Amino acid sequence: MTEQTDTQDSSPPKAGAIIVPVTLFEQNCTIIWDEPTKKAVVIDPGGDVPKILDAIKQTGVTVEKIWLTHGHIDHVGGAAELREALRVPIEGPHVADKFLLDNVVASGARFGMTGVRDFAPDRWLDEGDTVSIGDLSFDILHCPGHSPGSVAFFNKALRFAHVGDVLFAGSVGRTDLPGGSHATLINSIKTKLLPLGDDVGFICGHGAGSSIGQERMTNPFITGEM
Repeated sequence: MTEQTDTQDSSPPKAGAIIVPVTLFEQNCTIIWDEPTKKAVVIDPGGDVPKILDAIKQTGVTVEKIWLTHGHIDHVGGAAELREALRVPIEGPHVADKFLLDNVVASGARFGMTGVRDFAPDRWLDEGDTVSIGDLSFDILHCPGHSPGSVAFFNKALRFAHVGDVLFAGSVGRTDLPGGSHATLINSIKTKLLPLGDDVGFICGHGAGSSIGQERMTNPFITGEM
């Protein structure tokens, strides 16, 4: 697990985060919390729920919500089980990914993932919505392309985003799955993520995080299509 804190000069909220890699996909299940209250959210519990619960216990936070960036099995496989274990609501993704959440069991079977469940979130998210945990508030950006209902979470005060599988360090999300579109994905990145500012750091769905500025300058999928 990798710990990360985000700071800026003008007295930003105090927050903490750990990444819990889960399943054979090494998906970055992320726990983010408001430091003063220790209220926390789990983003994209793709599986290995006992591992996630152990990380929550070790961190000493109180999880009050589950947020989903999109509906692919490696990001939602453990969501229903974790919701039941913690008795907290699931928020996200965008309703355009309903067809994926309606078919979690079938999708899991293709990858040998058992014990997963079809489910619906307690709240769908859309462009312009906000979600919060403790004193931390995140704006919702609808970023289709990797999946039709992908969303990103952005905290302006922390200059931090969680972008799911929309953008990676040196790459972008795959677009060969149902509902994917490379042109739509690049448009989402250029119109939703790049305008956030070069100083914004982000956690993504797999691998190391990066910053908007770093990707604007060096990511071949972006520099080649500007």
